[in-house]
Amino acid sequence: MTSAVQQPMALFVIAGSRTCCVPLAHVIETKRPLPIAVMNGVSPVVLGLAVIRGAAVPVVDLARAMGATDAAPTTPAGRFVSLRVGDRTVALLVEAVVGVREIDVSTMAVPPLLGRAEMIESIGALDRSEERRVGKECRSR
Repeated sequence: MTSAVQQPMALFVIAGSRTCCVPLAHVIETKRPLPIAVMNGVSPVVLGLAVIRGAAVPVVDLARAMGATDAAPTTPAGRFVSLRVGDRTVALLVEAVVGVREIDVSTMAVPPLLGRAEMIESIGALDRSEERRVGKECRSR
């Protein structure tokens, strides 16, 4: 008798013209988009900071991060997907959440998005004191 190897689970989302998957082990939650405080001097893929569960969290436009050249909407539609990336939380702005299913990692041709140097540098460039300031301002409203 052979036992089947269980494949990792992933959350499938729509970002621009692509269907993307995010390893479920990194997903914290999905939710409606919240207001975003725009940040100057960061990569165009980082839209700014949103206060999620009392903490200011960087928001990344997944379509732009995947190479779309369209301008990001000023009022986001779709969903936020909150992820744990190292010791930080990041929210991906996506158009839609499709569902959860198993993935065969051996067939993946594109390197993981969150491992790309530009993404890491963009998120890392956000000063944690700025995150705290934005969080306090939003909570005091």
